[in-house]
Parts: sequence; structure tokens; C-alpha cells
Amino acid sequence: MRRERLGFGFALAVLSLWCTMEVAVEAAWSLQTPVKLVWHYYKVHNTCDYAEAYIRHQVESFYKYDKTIAPKLLRLLYADCFVDGCDASVLLDGPNSEKTAPQNRGLAGFAFIDKIKTVLEARCPGVVSCADILNLATRDAVHLAGAPSYPVYTGRRDGMTSTKDSVDLPSPSISWEASLAYFRSRGLDVLDMTTLLGAHSMGRTHCSFIVDRLYNFNDTGKPDPSMKASLLAEMRKLCPPKTKKGRPDPLVFLNPASESKYSFTNSYYSKVLTNEAVLGVDQQLLYNEDTKQITEEFAAGFEDFRRSFALSMSRMGNINVLTGKEGEIRKNCRFPNKK
Repeated sequence: MRRERLGFGFALAVLSLWCTMEVAVEAAWSLQTPVKLVWHYYKVHNTCDYAEAYIRHQVESFYKYDKTIAPKLLRLLYADCFVDGCDASVLLDGPNSEKTAPQNRGLAGFAFIDKIKTVLEARCPGVVSCADILNLATRDAVHLAGAPSYPVYTGRRDGMTSTKDSVDLPSPSISWEASLAYFRSRGLDVLDMTTLLGAHSMGRTHCSFIVDRLYNFNDTGKPDPSMKASLLAEMRKLCPPKTKKGRPDPLVFLNPASESKYSFTNSYYSKVLTNEAVLGVDQQLLYNEDTKQITEEFAAGFEDFRRSFALSMSRMGNINVLTGKEGEIRKNCRFPNKK
């Protein structure tokens, strides 16, 4: 794999995770420039030397009895970083905040972030941002699920506003062209997109996000012809054409091969290759030469996927970050500080 060289510092940090792959796809292999974050920021600045250890301990304790925290935090981080950057604005409460947007229905993990923030405020008051907590906690949770423990650069500050109108997260039924355009608008590339979609190897989604594929694909009145017949039958048993008023929107596993194990694996890519992807955007990976090639490589080699995931997660965590005097360090992740 060819990744365009963008910086030496980050390359050193991920050197032990990276290896040469056979996929010849132009892609970046470092953080987007300019890099405004610092590795071990709180230790370097002597403001909270053990911040990362405190966060890791909380994650490990929580993960023992709730393994769903890994996919929940992954989705929460995605919902934050892809909307106005990684500034923890998705954590803010309010009648018209980001978490109230239709695309964010079912977001979870807020109480867990609150718990970590409470611990850090008791030990290092007013120092560690909610944005850094979310990035570090996600890294630690997915590592426990089987992902690599990739470097997380820190020093982010928190945004002070959050509006549902700013949420432009795309439908999970979009084409690969639209999906790639969206990722590129955030400074990410085709390898990042194909890699980060692999987070769908675990977790669940609401039936409302896939009902169009099951019953009325592209307004044809028929199911998505690319979906394997056995998967279609299984999903139709779980997801009715319409949810009765007052009934909850059912949940289905994104990767039936993983189900309740919530394990980070490369089985997602094997399912894409056999037309057994639950989300439409995932199945679309077969319809572009580059994404199909990457999918085949990851399906054949779990370590290749893990190494690419390490870098792409770090690159996602670098989207439009606030640093220096920008934003603030919230005392409570749900509310801006009082002036």
C-alpha cells in the first residue's frame, strides 16, 4: 500500500503498528497537517500526568460487565468528529443539540463519559477536555475488543455550542461515491473510509436504518438485489415494513457473525464479499475498484486491517480540533462552562 508521506513524527508513533501491504492505493500515512495535538499532552505539560491511566482504568472496569461500550463509543466518536470536528459538541445537552438530530438516534455512552469526567475532575480539576476523554476512552474500549492500542494525540479543547442543524451525517444507504465524497470533505481518503467502515464488525443498528433495503430499495417497491437471499429473509423476520405507533424501533446486529460477542474482527469484510452486509453503504464497497481491493485484502489479513485501523482512527481524531485558546475545558461534559 502506498501512503503519501505527510509527517515524520506520527510515523514514528505508529511504526510498530504498520507494515507494507499489497494494495496499491494512494493514501496518507500520517496525521493531516498542521498537526496541533501532542502525544501524552497532559504528561508533557505536567498538568495531569496520569490522565490516560485514569481513563484506561475506568474503561477496563466498565468493560468487564458491559462489552457494548466499545461499539457505542465508536459511534459516539464518529458522530462527534464528523460534525464540526472532534470537540465533544455531541456530548452537550439541550433541546436542539446534536444528540437530538435524527441521525443520532440511539447514541449511547454519555453516562460513561460523565463518570470518567467526574473522576478526572476530582484528580485534575479543569484540565482534561471532554474531547480528549472521548478519544482516549474509545481507543481503550476497542482495544479490549480486539483492536490495536493506537497512539492518541491529545490537547484538544471542547466546543461551546451544539445544534442539531449542524448534523450532516449521511444516510447508511448512500452510494460509495457519496460516502467517499463525505469522507474526503473531512480530510480523509478512500483507505480511511474503507477501514473505518470496518467498525461495523460489531454493534447494532435500528431497523429504520435498513428497512429501505429490505422492502423498498431506491423506491422500487422491492428489496436491494445485492443482498444475499438468506440475509434478507433473516432481516425481514426481525424488521417489519413499518413499526407500529408506540412500539420501539427494533435493533439488529450489524455483523451477525459477531453478534453479542462484540469482538473486533475482520469478518465484516468477508460478509461484504459474500453480499451479507447489513448496511447499504457497507455493501457498496464492492462497487469501486479501490474499495473492493482493500476489502479483499482486509478479509484475507486481520493484521492488515488492525494496522490500517490504528492510523485511520488517529486521523479521524484529528479532524478540526480546537487547541490553544480555542474553545474551553468543560467542567461538565453536558454543559458549557458558565461565564
